[in-house]
Amino acid sequence: MTIDHDEVLSARVLLLGSGRPSRAELAGAYRVLAEVNPKVYMPKLVDAVLGLYYESRDPKVDLALAEEAARAARRMEAGAPNRAERLRRALNAYQTSLFALGRRAEGRVVCEELAEGGDSDRLASVLAEEGRFREAAELDEESARNGGQEQSFWTMVRRAANLEGAGLPDAAAAVFRELLDETRHKTAEQRASLSILTWELVHFSRMRDAAGDGASGTAARREALSVLEELATTGKPENWSCILSWWSTLFVLSGRAAEPAASPACPMPPFGTELGWSGDVRDAFLAMLPDLEAEAVRLREADRLPELADVQRRIIVRAAVRDGGRPYLFRERFAPYFDEGVTLARRLPGNSARLARALTDRSMFLVAARTFEPAYADLSEAVTLLQDR
Repeated sequence: MTIDHDEVLSARVLLLGSGRPSRAELAGAYRVLAEVNPKVYMPKLVDAVLGLYYESRDPKVDLALAEEAARAARRMEAGAPNRAERLRRALNAYQTSLFALGRRAEGRVVCEELAEGGDSDRLASVLAEEGRFREAAELDEESARNGGQEQSFWTMVRRAANLEGAGLPDAAAAVFRELLDETRHKTAEQRASLSILTWELVHFSRMRDAAGDGASGTAARREALSVLEELATTGKPENWSCILSWWSTLFVLSGRAAEPAASPACPMPPFGTELGWSGDVRDAFLAMLPDLEAEAVRLREADRLPELADVQRRIIVRAAVRDGGRPYLFRERFAPYFDEGVTLARRLPGNSARLARALTDRSMFLVAARTFEPAYADLSEAVTLLQDR
């Protein structure tokens, strides 16, 4: 490459001047100087270009900047300070931009590069979006074995969800039991919210019911009811920061079976996590709302209540994806959805399973809204209905 010495001089003058260059000016200077002294200026170029990327709101500009940052990060010398972290940040920006524009095949290649560097979380999410749950679960397990994945609510719920999607319900239950044991321990020491324990127990009961293990499902529901009774009757304080994401993650996951099967040709969200959704998949999932709402109108007019109840639940799941983590007016926004779900289910004589599902959904929402007495009443009725079937 031919060096333009005038450009090099101008870049040095800019950096040495008394003024304060803009981020774009800095990036321009580093582009020139990185060709002259890559050891010093290539890391600075990565940082400057990523700074421009974070400020941009144009998807095509985002992609160009992220691609440049990734290219520069790859050119950094092996062993350079913070090379791995800079490369990880640049590749994450690059894959995010590719997926936002629907360029999934290219995005997956970048995720594979991230995984080769030890960060497999994003690749696992992409594989789950495409219905490749066993491969996603294998990545999760490898990361857990190698200590590359912190064992938290988020990682363990995702591991269980991918195992369940792969047709391994008992392995999924084993992971979720570990999570429950940890949450029980934390709540006993007042290091975790009883609300989170309630949501986890209810979700576990649904997992075991779906796997045909009714005894475990019943036991988990009864324990959840006991925890919720404590919240409702003792007035035990729930002075935790916003934990709505715990509720929405498990509620959205509970709706996976009602959605079209994920495939490479028709990707679906990586249920089981709020993090790492591809932009194109999230947009497509929420874009189903108008059609679902129109279908709900048709079903209501035709008085086809069982199908209407199912469609309404799919609508609520999308509302939770869109707004479930926003505390402002949370109860006011969501209460009409769950109240309608219970009202519909009560109009279905002899369908105790749908009514129990609607009551449980509303109960868990009310726990999220910190309205524990009505939540206990709903879950108590649901437990009785399922016992009497």
